[in-house]
Amino acid sequence: MKVDLTRRYKFCASHRLHNPAFSDGHNRQVYGKCNNPHGHGHNYVLWVTVSGPVDQRTGMVCNLADLDDCVQQEVIERFDHQNLNLMPEFAELVPTSENLAVCIDGILQRNFCCVAVERVRLEETASNSFEYAQRDELAR
Repeated sequence: MKVDLTRRYKFCASHRLHNPAFSDGHNRQVYGKCNNPHGHGHNYVLWVTVSGPVDQRTGMVCNLADLDDCVQQEVIERFDHQNLNLMPEFAELVPTSENLAVCIDGILQRNFCCVAVERVRLEETASNSFEYAQRDELAR
């Protein structure tokens, strides 16, 4: 019996959407106000979904403390109150929330081994959210 467990986390970060391969005019056209040279920030809400069999001894998919510790150490401490443009993960990537969701998924795939990380969902605003599941890539 496989069960999904989804946990919610919050962090704040800033970024500027800008591709150095584009002209300034093209950057403004593509990214609009998100291309502001001073950047802008978001109060991100991160949803992490893991899945696995229910442990017959504990009755749980995984220990929530283990998941919380991993997300705190590997994601929140890394990105909270940071300028994403200055992070090594975005040295060659535009720090869009799409790219951030994929990045966070990769971090969790490498660092949380208790059960499978199924997907991450990153809410950038009340109107924008981005969801990434590595299995989507495998199906292509």
